[in-house]
Amino acid sequence: MNNNKSKTWDNLAKSYVGESCARNRYDMLAKLAESEGYVCMSDMLKIVATNEFNHARMMFSFLDALEPDEIKNINICSGYPFKQKLNSLQENLRLSAEDETNESVKIYPQFATVAREEGFEDIAKFFDNLVNVENCHKMLLTQLYTQLKDGTLYKKQVPTKWKCSGCGHEDTTKAAWKKCPLCQAPQGTVMIKIEDNA
Repeated sequence: MNNNKSKTWDNLAKSYVGESCARNRYDMLAKLAESEGYVCMSDMLKIVATNEFNHARMMFSFLDALEPDEIKNINICSGYPFKQKLNSLQENLRLSAEDETNESVKIYPQFATVAREEGFEDIAKFFDNLVNVENCHKMLLTQLYTQLKDGTLYKKQVPTKWKCSGCGHEDTTKAAWKKCPLCQAPQGTVMIKIEDNA
């Protein structure tokens, strides 16, 4: 079988485009979060965007390795998420979590199986590892969405340690300050609490 005629080749090409699009969506979402004053949320979303860039970079490197000759064109026929709403931070977080769920539960496990069946064990392992990362993205985005929706992003039931990302000031209270007592930065610069085991 020619490597560039395999289903794995097609799956890598589709994934490359999908991850590239996701990177751009997260960059736009980060800008939206920042415009609404959520500086720390924006920083978290920029990290996710960087993760997606590196996923696309690895997919590109696999495509390059599978085809020793110049790749002049790759025809890709696939659907990609396009349901985000540019002006709704909360809704975008929910929709992005759905997209990450789809990747971690359906798409990448299936692509790993196909790669393994076609004898591309290194690519299968890559997709296996990608499932774990996309699941972490889903958990992060779900928590950001839920906390924003429920008003618990900067307000908790129990005293919580809050830290200003600008100056490092810390305080333990049920709610984060509106302005940092030390540097006067707005609440959006307070680091957001995310549970690792959600």
